[in-house]
Amino acid sequence: MSMSKAYPLPIDISPTTVANTASLVRIVAFLFISGAAIASRLFAVINFESIIHEFDPWFNYRATRVLASEGFYEFWNWFDPTAWYPLGRVVGGTIYPGLMATSGVIYNVLHSLHLPVDIRNICVLLAPCFSALTAWATYMFTKEMKDESAGLLAAAFIGIVPGYISRSVAGSYDNEAIAIFLLMFTFFLWIKAMKQGSALYGTLTGLFYFYMVAAWGGYAFITNMIPLHALALTLMGRFTNRLYVGYSSWYAIGTLASMQVPFVGFQPVRTSEHMGALGVFGLLQIVAFVELVRVHVSSKQFQQLLFVSVIVVGILGTLVIVGLTYKGWIAPWTGRFYSLWDTGYAKKYIPIIASVSEHQPTAWPSFFMDLHFLIFLFPAGVVLCFKELRDEHVFVVIYALVASYFAGVMVRLMLTLTPIVCVSAAVALSSVLDTYIDPVVPDATDGDADAAKKDRSTTPASSASVVELLTDIVTSGSSPSKRTKHARQGIIGLDTRGVVILNALGMLLFFVVHCTWVTSTAYSSPSVVLASHMPDGLHIIDDFREAYYWLRQNTPKDAVVMSWWDYGYQIAGMADRPTLVDNNTWNNTHIATVGKAMSSPEEVAYPILRKHDVDYVLVIFGGLLGYSGDDINKFLWMVRIAQGVWPDEIQEPRYFTPQGDYRVDDQASSTMKNSLMYKMSYYRFPELFGGGQAQDRVRGQVIPNPGPTLDYLDEAFTSENWIVRIYQVKKEDPLGRDLKGANAFDKGKKRKRTRPPVRRRSLA
Repeated sequence: MSMSKAYPLPIDISPTTVANTASLVRIVAFLFISGAAIASRLFAVINFESIIHEFDPWFNYRATRVLASEGFYEFWNWFDPTAWYPLGRVVGGTIYPGLMATSGVIYNVLHSLHLPVDIRNICVLLAPCFSALTAWATYMFTKEMKDESAGLLAAAFIGIVPGYISRSVAGSYDNEAIAIFLLMFTFFLWIKAMKQGSALYGTLTGLFYFYMVAAWGGYAFITNMIPLHALALTLMGRFTNRLYVGYSSWYAIGTLASMQVPFVGFQPVRTSEHMGALGVFGLLQIVAFVELVRVHVSSKQFQQLLFVSVIVVGILGTLVIVGLTYKGWIAPWTGRFYSLWDTGYAKKYIPIIASVSEHQPTAWPSFFMDLHFLIFLFPAGVVLCFKELRDEHVFVVIYALVASYFAGVMVRLMLTLTPIVCVSAAVALSSVLDTYIDPVVPDATDGDADAAKKDRSTTPASSASVVELLTDIVTSGSSPSKRTKHARQGIIGLDTRGVVILNALGMLLFFVVHCTWVTSTAYSSPSVVLASHMPDGLHIIDDFREAYYWLRQNTPKDAVVMSWWDYGYQIAGMADRPTLVDNNTWNNTHIATVGKAMSSPEEVAYPILRKHDVDYVLVIFGGLLGYSGDDINKFLWMVRIAQGVWPDEIQEPRYFTPQGDYRVDDQASSTMKNSLMYKMSYYRFPELFGGGQAQDRVRGQVIPNPGPTLDYLDEAFTSENWIVRIYQVKKEDPLGRDLKGANAFDKGKKRKRTRPPVRRRSLA
């Protein structure tokens, strides 16, 4: 069948010129993609200033300052006596140091070049800069799946997709800032090692895996994804020497290197999460040995030997793992992993994990908000991988299935799903564009021409092209390069091409608009600086920094501050004061103690505060301004965590009304009204309304007037918009009186004593 062109192509250009021009275009395109990735993450700096966001990043920034000022060894051996007062924290042995070490290296390199960049600016801009590297790593990975055009699309997608931007905006100085780059680049190196059987690529995979282990606790995803891929290939009968060399070099180098991180230690050989990788490593050794034996023995002997060895090794391996687990040498699965399989597990048994918003199951609208139209192209890309199903395509399929499940059970794991969605969507869209941009048009026979005319007269151009493409795929069952001679190739008609290409460009345009809007409005607002859009412009609400600065300037340096654990890192980073608990959440009992103090009446909470040398108590209250992320909305989690340790003293139903409602108005339960949290939140609140109804704008309820009183604490500071309230714990009464009675006496409310009746003598 002869072929014609839908549009002319230049014929006087040499192939070398075409190849060089294509390389130059790809380089320029990638530079634009990198610029877009970095620029789209700078909204927070433009709208506010160069500031650290959220909660965990404040600890990372504080630790990085220690590393930059004191050196690596001081940082490695740093004991922080102000954290988890009075316990303290051995920082070097309880963190993943990769993020801080990366920033420290960049800091020292810049200063060695006489560029005096402040460590804060390095921390703020680290995530945007690494997003460009993530785009490059995604390009390299996708190129192994299809070609360079799909790689550029994948790089563009991951550069601006909200699902990745949510954890990598400027100021979001968290472990994920560098972890997604390491994730994709490690997977790329694994694909190269597996395809080429290269011990060099396998070693590089192990080294970057070590970097990932040092940077993020999510390294367990790599630890199980690579073995799962190797196991799937082995079960599919695709075991090769290349797979054996790549996996063995990765596992040996990666495992030994990862054990050098103090926080990880011997976990790779002592915990259940790592046993899958070890089991696959052993399986590949057995399979490789069997393949060696196959060459030296007869077929019948080989079958007998294989049957016996598989049974014996399988039984022995299972017994060894079960025995070591029973003896305690192999730690069982942790609660965090159980919560991935049972979404209700954490709420029942580990409420402190369930209390974190990013550990909640993902709502369906979140997929569209974070991925936009990529979520529709995602399944198409996975299906296209089945057309050829090379070894690397098997990895994409497994990655897509595993990441989709985990992203559904935990919103935080949307971050691990986003890269494979971008890769699969790029493969799908690239395939569509390749098909419709290809100028080759099949010359139809007379019968085909009459049928084509009839089809075009009854079917829209776009629908006809889709039907034609699907028919072609079904009949050929392979890539265009491998189709049979009888299959019709190409698209007939420029109108069909134009409709499909314009539709694809329109979707890409809407994707860019959506990403820009979501990034600028939802993911670029620091938690320590709030913004309110008013008719006269943007109003900055800076209550958090105002309160932390007050603590820093008006309290002794050793003053102990108690707050809910959410704010521990911020208090330590900005106020530089000791805290009882912080976001590390390693000690559930200590956090439950804070929850008990907040949930109890004043007279019960006061001995707890004095026992822990607490000088100030900080609470977040949003009832005046309408800030929904306040402590009253988090209060039930404090109750649940405290109830887990003291079930006889703290019971959640007591904080609800008899009808089961959670209320803060005059219908609230007496336990709720008497709790320290309620009193600190609504103390003097009704006075703001001048005798009118005191309206809580978050709960939409009217607060009783007069409001609660405090006997054991004094109000020390309330921020401008009443978001942060700080109370000073009173010292014991110098006369030994109960503080409640002493307070009543000072206010002139002396307790009336009932006089005994006077007995009169009888005159008789």
